[in-house]
Amino acid sequence: MSTIEKELESRAELASVLRARERELAELKARLAEWEEAFESTPKRDALFTTVSGREIDPLYTELDRSGAPDHEALGVPGTFPFTRGPYPTMYRTRLWTMRQFAGFATAEETNARYKYLLQHGQTGLSVAFDFPTLMGFDSDHPRSLGEVGVCGVAISSLADMEQLFDEIPLDEVSVSMTINGPAIILFCFYVAAAEKQGVDVSELRGTVQNDILKEYQAQHAWVFPPEPALRCIVDMFAWCSEHTPKYNPISISGYHIREAGATAAEELAFTLRNGFEYVERGIARGLDVDSFAPRLSFFFDVHNDFFEEIAKLRAARRIWARGMKEKYGAKNPDSWRLRTHCQTAGVSLTAQQPENNIVRVAYQAMAAALGGTQSLHTNSMDETLSLPTEKAVRIALRTQQILAYESGVPNTIDPLAGSYFVESLTDDLEREALELFDEIDEQGGVVPGIEQGWFQREIAASAMRQQGEVESGDRVIVGVNDFLDGSEKVEIDTLKIDPEVESRQVARMAAIRAARDSDRVEQTLSALRDACRSDENVVPRILDCARAYCTLYEIRAAMEDVFGAFKEPVFF
Repeated sequence: MSTIEKELESRAELASVLRARERELAELKARLAEWEEAFESTPKRDALFTTVSGREIDPLYTELDRSGAPDHEALGVPGTFPFTRGPYPTMYRTRLWTMRQFAGFATAEETNARYKYLLQHGQTGLSVAFDFPTLMGFDSDHPRSLGEVGVCGVAISSLADMEQLFDEIPLDEVSVSMTINGPAIILFCFYVAAAEKQGVDVSELRGTVQNDILKEYQAQHAWVFPPEPALRCIVDMFAWCSEHTPKYNPISISGYHIREAGATAAEELAFTLRNGFEYVERGIARGLDVDSFAPRLSFFFDVHNDFFEEIAKLRAARRIWARGMKEKYGAKNPDSWRLRTHCQTAGVSLTAQQPENNIVRVAYQAMAAALGGTQSLHTNSMDETLSLPTEKAVRIALRTQQILAYESGVPNTIDPLAGSYFVESLTDDLEREALELFDEIDEQGGVVPGIEQGWFQREIAASAMRQQGEVESGDRVIVGVNDFLDGSEKVEIDTLKIDPEVESRQVARMAAIRAARDSDRVEQTLSALRDACRSDENVVPRILDCARAYCTLYEIRAAMEDVFGAFKEPVFF
């Protein structure tokens, strides 16, 4: 048979296949038309058929709802570009997600005891919750800290507190995540200096510091410095960590707080990833090779009540990040394309009414995180809407993860919902909506101008108002809050109460630290830090020197603020 004849035969076979495919789709459309007629004539229950984000959900999904690239391009296989099906080839068949519980209360000594309890009960990583003064960069003895010390997290005001926090916890063996943003660079240096005190090689440190200042301006408001110097500090950490702590993630780009403030799933996805790309652009502009820091960028997503939307969101996030890093930013290392994420169940979904219901909510959210392919997971405790969690509530939350991991069968196969018409359609839709929101951000002039103009804040507020309106009108049912009330809404459960003497003990501890340290060394290191802030010098080594000299959190913050100034959000109407 000649080459021309072979080509003609091949074309004929292809045409036959296409005609058969057309017949199949025509038959499917005909069957759908019949089904639709029956569906429309049948009474429906009175309910809101939308996701928590307000997305209209069709009653049925088929292959006709799929759009975009063919499956082999959009999905691939786990561990390969574009990572839709997971960032690693073997996923949970090799290693389960890291089980973290967010913990921190009162003093470093008391939190240290909680950490040891959690590690003894099977937790595999620590996640530090700081009190409000620490989150804002204030010492425990600062006037603005009055009444807040140790209340919503642990008080860390110097290296001495960080040493106590991790006493007898080997920092070269335990992964540590720290939820801190405005003064993140200072707390990170306390952590590194504490590891040095243990005799740990800092190159072995594992974990993440949140350090995502852009979402603070957009949603959470725990900032210190204005955007430009704050971004400079983050890029300084990229450079320093790439060289000195290559296993530690210098940032966790966080959608969690954006979602908790009221954003939709698509807004959380878009704002988080666009913030991530902004950090990448800043690193490149500094002259860093993108592959020198991008592999250590990690993410942090909220997992809300809408089961399938949350799974699709995580799958879409990996695909968008991979394509952007490879195609726009020119990253060559597959690790730079690979989006890795920690997830936390939705704190905003917890209810004070019938608080035991929160155990069920958290279990479903945790399963969505696992099916979506998270690398790390925190499950909220049932009482967190009332106070910091009790040991019993924390144990139930941790057992929820362990039952999911060892009894449910969920980790046994990778991305088991792949190919679902509904899940794939949601994944495609979320990707498309996120890219459309990217265009809107660009119309504002980019992320920082969008923050300064209040665009992000207004978008999130509008979404929050819509969602709250649905709850208040009763259109969206929240069990035990606006429906299924049985008199147990105000049930009393044990909650954690912080001893009011915590503050006086912490203040006394700080006085002792100030009295024992070398005051000349303190002044010298703070002066050198100010000089570094005025120059192009990387500030991390200077802050480390301050930490080693037992300068306090606020002393370091104030020295930097002398040069950088403080951020004040414009008033928007």
